[in-house]
Amino acid sequence: MVIRVFVASSSGSVAIKKRQQDVVRFLEANRIEFEEVDITMSEEKRQWMYKNIPEDRQPAQGNPLPPQIFSDDRYCGDYDGFFESKESNTVFSFFGLKPTLASKLALIF
Repeated sequence: MVIRVFVASSSGSVAIKKRQQDVVRFLEANRIEFEEVDITMSEEKRQWMYKNIPEDRQPAQGNPLPPQIFSDDRYCGDYDGFFESKESNTVFSFFGLKPTLASKLALIF
């Protein structure tokens, strides 16, 4: 199982960059294996991301903004879902993972 975080490396939005960094830092700090997928470098990957976000999770207008998070091909959610799960201590469930002892300790400190 691989967590894939779809990001936009050339985004001009400071908010998007901070959100992407927040997700990546959390994964790194908890030693969760992940792949960062840059949608600005591949039209194919961007289209894959758009097509695999469930219809009920699509924005009312425009395209979904990064970061978008998948566990293999299962859609986990966007930054708001990640943030809410982190706040409610259900982030490992959000990713479809079981917490490890190391990750539990990292959350404590």
